[in-house]
Amino acid sequence: MQRISNFWNSLLFLDIFGNRIFHRFSLMNNTITIHTQDQYPITATLFEPENANGKLLLVNSATGVKQQTYYSFAQHFANLGFVVITYDYRGVALSKPDQLKGFKASMRTWGNTDYKAVTDFIEEHYPNHRKFLIGHSVGALILGMNKGSEIFEKFCFVATQNTYFGHLSPRIKMLGLLGFGLYQPVLTRVKGYFKTYFVNLGESLPKGVSDDWRTLIMNRKSVNRLLEKTENFSKNLHQEVLYLNMQDDDWITETGMKLLMNETYVNMKPIYRTVHPNESNGEEIGHINFFRAKHSKLWSIVFDWFS
Repeated sequence: MQRISNFWNSLLFLDIFGNRIFHRFSLMNNTITIHTQDQYPITATLFEPENANGKLLLVNSATGVKQQTYYSFAQHFANLGFVVITYDYRGVALSKPDQLKGFKASMRTWGNTDYKAVTDFIEEHYPNHRKFLIGHSVGALILGMNKGSEIFEKFCFVATQNTYFGHLSPRIKMLGLLGFGLYQPVLTRVKGYFKTYFVNLGESLPKGVSDDWRTLIMNRKSVNRLLEKTENFSKNLHQEVLYLNMQDDDWITETGMKLLMNETYVNMKPIYRTVHPNESNGEEIGHINFFRAKHSKLWSIVFDWFS
């Protein structure tokens, strides 16, 4: 990992009596803890470049996907001069509580509280950096829940869409109906949280998160239905977005992508790009593997966009 600059060692202050106090952002090696407005500790990882280019890249994770999945991608961009931040939403990986059963969290909390805490952190500590964001799956869907999304100059979306099951391919449609129409409500009622191995996507999730995921798939309004339940800033976003989908990602359809932009992010300016496995090493990319080191050849697509 890259060294931590002396800037972070300066996050120690004195109160009016001369006692040593710590800012709400604490640091250990390259791991930082960002406390949200409701004082939940979100664990993030900071990648600082040796030769900075004045740009910052925030990585918004997919549902239940650990931030470690993005570490190789983040380190690559740090080597190119970017400050890069990865983080886990509450209930996931390094931001997970001791017990998921009964833990209160939702995708809306991820957007209007956890993601907001990270953008507040960026505004406070990197006010002069040019700021960019890559949103993977739900990491793009939560942008409209946080006014802080306006700080970013450009976006890159990866493997995301309006996920209503009616737009999915036949096989994935059936998986969605079984997984979220039957399995999810029964399992969460019994266990108090959602084990995602049935749909083969990410870690186990708090019940409220899986309930929102069920809404995305079972409700025709999909992400717009979630936005009706929280502050909605989606129409404030006018940035350009490079919209990447993987040719072998069974979860993503052209209809779902176009609906996300035409019905949710109506003022954004999308450029669509399909990525084929033969542009890399020919191995499966699917819904997750774009960010794995074996497909690092593809990362120049994102670098060129943010350059």
